[in-house]
Amino acid sequence: MLQPKRTKFRKQFKGKISGEAKGGFLLNFGTYGLKATQPERVTARQIEAARRAITRHMKRQGRVWIRIFPDVPVSSKPTEVRMGKGKGSVDYWAAKVKPGRVMFEIDGVSEVIAREALRLGSMKLPVQTRVVEREDW
Repeated sequence: MLQPKRTKFRKQFKGKISGEAKGGFLLNFGTYGLKATQPERVTARQIEAARRAITRHMKRQGRVWIRIFPDVPVSSKPTEVRMGKGKGSVDYWAAKVKPGRVMFEIDGVSEVIAREALRLGSMKLPVQTRVVEREDW
């Protein structure tokens, strides 16, 4: 599972995910990509599940690039614990995804296989997505 090797601080504030993606909105590596159309936090488990679904459908042909990294620690307190006594421990790691962000890229497979693989991968993610294609310029 993806997570940072080390961070400056153990816990973070929640924050808001506002506005469009100001970077990572173009395809850099592959021919086909999966682009987010709404803001959401995507956990490391969801990223891994999507990656597995994509590579499984591609039958280990081609190449997959993951363009997001879970670097935000999300803390939670155990169930049935009273209020107070500080912030909970880090439960999982997440990536803040803004609309327009390319999350996965694929290359080396046909268009039919790529679109179906990205569709299966998008089912594992909490964000609404669309498949984008590189325009040959």
